[in-house]
Amino acid sequence: MVALALTGAGAMAAERPDALPWGSDPPAGPAMARVAAITSVGRQMFFDKTLSASGSMSCATCHDPAHGFGPPGAEPIIMGGARLDKPGTRAVPGLTYSAATPFFSEHFYESDEEGDESVDQGPTGGRTWDGRVNRPRDQAAIPLLAANEMANESEAAVAARAAAAPYAAEMRRLWGDTLFAEPHRAVQAIGEALETYQESPSEFSPFTSKYDAWLRKQTELSAEELRGLKAFNDPDRGNCIHCHKSKMTPGGGLPMFTDAGFVAVGAPRNMAIPANADPTYFDLGLCGPERKDLAGSTEYCGMFKAPTLRNVALRRSFYHNGIFHTLEEAVAFYATRDTNPERWYPTGPDGKVQKFNDLPAEYQANIDYEPPFDRKPGEAPAMSEQDVSDIVAFLRTLTDGFHPAVEAVAAPHPSHPGDLK
Repeated sequence: MVALALTGAGAMAAERPDALPWGSDPPAGPAMARVAAITSVGRQMFFDKTLSASGSMSCATCHDPAHGFGPPGAEPIIMGGARLDKPGTRAVPGLTYSAATPFFSEHFYESDEEGDESVDQGPTGGRTWDGRVNRPRDQAAIPLLAANEMANESEAAVAARAAAAPYAAEMRRLWGDTLFAEPHRAVQAIGEALETYQESPSEFSPFTSKYDAWLRKQTELSAEELRGLKAFNDPDRGNCIHCHKSKMTPGGGLPMFTDAGFVAVGAPRNMAIPANADPTYFDLGLCGPERKDLAGSTEYCGMFKAPTLRNVALRRSFYHNGIFHTLEEAVAFYATRDTNPERWYPTGPDGKVQKFNDLPAEYQANIDYEPPFDRKPGEAPAMSEQDVSDIVAFLRTLTDGFHPAVEAVAAPHPSHPGDLK
């Protein structure tokens, strides 16, 4: 047998196991060290305001760690741009637990570990409210270049700002000395770093809520919280599990509290968003205006991705347009949208309630009428005021950072998952 000589990159890899490029089976030690280094760079970038044209906006400006990596204030949108004077058009989504989001598909089938894989869930997955990108690295480019966010005028401008950052030398070490001379590759590296950081379980998917502790039999839920969970799961009352899965998967995975599907709930128009002052402007979610590829799919107009409810109690603006500012309002809307529409929608000059006033009439057939949205004016809501209060109490158990007083409960108790139908 004749031995084949290694040349070029192959010889370098043989001499230095930590050198790039690696093959399909990279050395574990150097690979883990590289991930740790990229995560560290990504963390620094996430909080770096100098990556914006204003010098005053970072990823963390909108995605605050103290608020579940969501918006820190109650405003429906955040001002951005080179002078921080340009408004956005949508509420800021949270980033916790987003690593499990599937890539966008118009026809999504759950895995056999998650549920019935024969059921077509319809449009599912992707990042942002309209699912138009699939990976955090692609999502990161949106605010970096958006005129009403970090407002970099080009990829070259992004690369130049990163080249002047304290972590620039580490980026050159990780991606090569010529990185910043190639703006597109530099932006790709920035995206990779931000993605790697956002996939850090300890910060973005810690599973440290009271509900997680309860599922692990480490604590008890209060009577109010248990009532809320039952109402949340009840298909005839809250029916929240229709989009926000609350039970452990058949494989023993903790619930994500979203199916990442798309739904049109008919949220009221929010006149606090400047774009809505134009009566011809409508944010149609899946079919535009931000997302372009499904513009002709009118059956999707008005649909937005169902967010995870984990850490939802840390928010102060709710729904894609930030129309509500308390959990109580957000849940009560579900209870009385159809029984008492005058509570949520304005009245027109003719004295009639302008229901679904943020969606043109031709698309209102897309609106969800699954329970509790199956009632008519004058009928009793599917959820009582007590149910709303109890569900809010339960939702507060989904906030990370809970420390159980008792490390473990040895025996099953009557308030455990199998008893909650």
